[in-house]
Amino acid sequence: MSTDELTDLAQQLRVDSVRATDAAGSGHATSSMSAAELGAVLLANHLRYDFDRPEHPGNDHLILSKGHASPLLYALYRAAGAVSDEELLTFRSRGSRLEGHPTPRLPWVDVATGSLGQGLPVGVGMALCGKRLDRDPYRVWVISGDSEMAEGSVWEAVEHAGAEKLDNLTLVVDVNRLGQRGPTRHGHDLGAYARRLQAFGWHTVEVDGHDVDAVDRAYAEARSTAGRPTAILANTVKGKGVADVADKEGMHGKPLSDATAAIAELGGVRARHVDVHKPAEAAPAPHAATGGHLTLPRFRATADGGDQVATRDAYGKALAALGAARGDVVALDGEVGDSTRTEYFAEDHADRYFECYIAEQLLVAAGVGMQARGHVPYVSTFAAFLTRAHDFLRMAAISRADLNVVGSHAGVAIGQDGPSQMGLEDLAMMRAIHGSTVLCPCDANQTAKLVAAMADLHGIRYLRTGRGKADVIYGPDEEFPIGGSKVLRRGDADRLTLVAAGTTVPEALRAADLLADEGIEVRVIDLYSVKPVDAPTLWAAAEETGALVTVEDHRAEGGIGDAVAEAFADGRPVPRLVRLAVSNMPGSASPDEQLQGAGIDADSVAAAARLLVEKAVVR
Repeated sequence: MSTDELTDLAQQLRVDSVRATDAAGSGHATSSMSAAELGAVLLANHLRYDFDRPEHPGNDHLILSKGHASPLLYALYRAAGAVSDEELLTFRSRGSRLEGHPTPRLPWVDVATGSLGQGLPVGVGMALCGKRLDRDPYRVWVISGDSEMAEGSVWEAVEHAGAEKLDNLTLVVDVNRLGQRGPTRHGHDLGAYARRLQAFGWHTVEVDGHDVDAVDRAYAEARSTAGRPTAILANTVKGKGVADVADKEGMHGKPLSDATAAIAELGGVRARHVDVHKPAEAAPAPHAATGGHLTLPRFRATADGGDQVATRDAYGKALAALGAARGDVVALDGEVGDSTRTEYFAEDHADRYFECYIAEQLLVAAGVGMQARGHVPYVSTFAAFLTRAHDFLRMAAISRADLNVVGSHAGVAIGQDGPSQMGLEDLAMMRAIHGSTVLCPCDANQTAKLVAAMADLHGIRYLRTGRGKADVIYGPDEEFPIGGSKVLRRGDADRLTLVAAGTTVPEALRAADLLADEGIEVRVIDLYSVKPVDAPTLWAAAEETGALVTVEDHRAEGGIGDAVAEAFADGRPVPRLVRLAVSNMPGSASPDEQLQGAGIDADSVAAAARLLVEKAVVR
């Protein structure tokens, strides 16, 4: 497009942003207006995208990290002919695809944005795919606001992209000076951003963000820069084009008070169409051929002379086996691969292993980016450290992402390392995520089967693994359906049911033996699927035994006890329920001492069961 055409297109994007927010009665008009030239030049001259084939492997990826500026994105879609004028004016209305912040309800949106600081880390994951996995010539364009450059996750991504020399990644920073409540930290000081980015190995271009020719040259420079990522730092004006709001504080997140006058000032409604350049046909992705024979590791039951095996060891071996069978499986770790055991995958499949270092937000976001490219990522770190990335997991669910997350070193059973390393909130955190699957295996064969099953699930799926060696309870041919459980002890004279998962299953079994020696028969359920939970088995246990005791190496809030209690929330009779969980603040001690101190070891479980039986007799 010519200079005049690009300038006119930018004005059209401003007008459409004003119109959409005015129709909605809410939205971020001024944040959209500042980036109009940036969007117009990108769409018309540099983006390679087939809107009729959003799944095209050669398509560029455009991530609007400043998701509140969604009116701009939707105006771009209208200009490209992907969204009609009528649909544009449904912005923010019930049932509309044009939500307040972009989500993959629209086929051209790869990931949800709006929680600031997430677009660039996700973009890093996509760019890594282009360089190391897909080897396609697509580019990743991330449009960011200046306020979100204060987010730590941005700098995790900046450092990683620089170290990986991701020259297929371009960050466009809309430096409009104003945040939500007032000026940003650096205002219009482009040099302040440039110096920081350059320190991490980035090429930077400083530009007047409203000069379409300068913006065009900056984009061309980014595309031609080899060996390092590029950041375009654009000096812009929030609310550009309308005198009443331009560079004015107090206008963030609001439609313009007089949209009719603003539209007239901007030159009126337009209907300029952009024929977006289509990508070259790409070769089939190297991971396309999947479905090889999966041979999972097989572990001999401890009772039959087999060794004890840590579930984290079983995870690492199963993941390596899965990687051999499926070329779409990738593994990411936060510099603890020798502990999580993703090192086994790295040894066998180095080309599909990604070290993200101690940057858990980037770790999860990069996985989200990779799954958007069709890969099946397994993201691993200590369960305790996943709390740092919770917002990224929450947004991943909004993105409809298919992501496998594995948290090791869960619970007080890790022992002497102490509470800073203990994942005691992870089940609650993961259960609260929309559409998630939460799994807590107790032995090696169960772990291996669940690792394989996770690959074909949808949504966020979480697997909890332990540090210490554990008895191998199940045979290698046992099956563990998602949403199921295993009844390990059952009798006609059962007085109550012990419900456990993970490290507390062996404790529950030992407690059952202690009670049996006293003539008290109890049922034992291994609730390995914490979400979805096996409600029918719990209902039957409650009806047949009259009481349930839940035992978990986790805080009482949000874990197994809550999952069991919620199974009776549909009006069914609620059984007597005793919940054993970690209520103390652990220190350093041996694993056995930790379980005892938390009141979740075999002796404590047996004592709680005795008391429950005694109370039942008194009644």
